[in-house]
Amino acid sequence: MPEFPQVYLLVEKIVKKMLAVVFAISGLSACLNAVAAEEAVKEGPLAVKAVRAFENLVFERPIVVTHAADGSDRVFVAEQDGIIKVFPNDADVEEATVFLDIDERCRYKDNQNEEGLLGFAFHPKFKENGQLFVYYTTASEDHTSFVSRFTLAKDAKTVDPESEEVIMKIPQPFWNHNGGTIAFGPDGFLYIGLGDGGSGNDPEGNGQNLRTLLGSILRIDVDSKSDGKSYGIPKDNPFVDLEIVIDRRGKTAKAMPEIYAYGLRNIWRMSFDRETGKLWVGDVGQNLWEEINIIEKGGNYGWNIREAKHWFRPDGNDEKTDKLIDPVWEYNHSVGKSITGGGVYRGKEVPALVGKYVYADYVTGLLWALEHDGTRTVANYTLTGDKLPVMSFGEDQNGEVYFTTTFGQLYKFQAE
Repeated sequence: MPEFPQVYLLVEKIVKKMLAVVFAISGLSACLNAVAAEEAVKEGPLAVKAVRAFENLVFERPIVVTHAADGSDRVFVAEQDGIIKVFPNDADVEEATVFLDIDERCRYKDNQNEEGLLGFAFHPKFKENGQLFVYYTTASEDHTSFVSRFTLAKDAKTVDPESEEVIMKIPQPFWNHNGGTIAFGPDGFLYIGLGDGGSGNDPEGNGQNLRTLLGSILRIDVDSKSDGKSYGIPKDNPFVDLEIVIDRRGKTAKAMPEIYAYGLRNIWRMSFDRETGKLWVGDVGQNLWEEINIIEKGGNYGWNIREAKHWFRPDGNDEKTDKLIDPVWEYNHSVGKSITGGGVYRGKEVPALVGKYVYADYVTGLLWALEHDGTRTVANYTLTGDKLPVMSFGEDQNGEVYFTTTFGQLYKFQAE
């Protein structure tokens, strides 16, 4: 039967076309389901607006707002050029006084504005030991970040600059992507948020390299010392004693034991939720996507394999993988171009914000409140306010959230 092969081929073509249609419909269904999942996230305005706080005060590039958790209800503001100021939590306060001045030790230039004093945190037992920790770019060495311990002066009102103990030096290959947020976790350890070292595209591959501190969140014990270092390594850090392959011949070396999580481009900023203990991070994107992450011990957040949920390298794709942890939220550069991470609001003055993560975009000046139910993001609300370049967020002793701008003012939130 000479015609059979032709009939067979015809049937085969028809079946293949039918299967292609089925697969296309299946793929379309998956896409629609994904879109539906995205659409399930509630968006829209929240009846909350940003207003000036401490209207009589203006600072020079205020980069940190925090409190000492010592019952004094004081507010502390760090300026990027190396000065920390303090004032009472009084709306009508007229003056902030100098708490610590390391201006001459701190490197900051307007045309290289990702260096300088970038973070500081009070020891959990500050009331007893008078210790605080500062992350800054030293003027004594090129592109080098210090994490230093300082202690109160004898007057107990200011910090003695000569008390400095440098506990960690971090060489930075470039002036940008220095990260700089430091914060004590509920476990009493100090967490340090670092960028990938700078330039663009992560040229040294630091984000995926466990042999460097860069592109990671570190976790150290400032109350002990080990292995010749001025700090201790928590025994349950995820990469302690981990051997990793470092060349094609199978040679191995130990991962950096300080690393708690990695695959991050430029953390700006990070904070702990004072109620749940979760660590939230805003990670600045490069080409197209900004992202928000909730940090898990040992987690790989993808950079520079991915940018948020999307493949960054030209040889990849956007398929979901269990090896990389997805952000809890992302937004495209059509919306904003540089995230400023904030914190979960736990204050009392604005009930509508309670439990929501407040953040902003530095370029567009937009403000949002993200609602996460512990499993997934359920809402992303817009907040009302002037469109300002938001530099940083912080909170006072009572959990009220503030943000700073390049113009030197502080803002807070109130119900409309």
